[in-house]
Amino acid sequence: MVIEILSDSTERYDRTTKFRHYKKLPSVQEYVLVSQDEPLVERFTRQADETWGQTDFVGIEADLVLATVPVSVPMADVFRGVEFPERTKPV
Repeated sequence: MVIEILSDSTERYDRTTKFRHYKKLPSVQEYVLVSQDEPLVERFTRQADETWGQTDFVGIEADLVLATVPVSVPMADVFRGVEFPERTKPV
């Protein structure tokens, strides 16, 4: 399993080039991206047919459930101490 904390400067690379490299490694069965800007975790898991499935965990009240290890973590714990930037409402 690989867990990445996304940042403005690395997010595009983490989602594209780096993920393509990880997909080539048979030992990588799960790729987890953690947002800094909102309570969001995206979990990608390798399927039996070598495709990748995606599950999103959204909101501070959700639980992050990992696929490759039997762990469930409250998103409130994942993001404890994180202050999210205020979002402006769409006009």
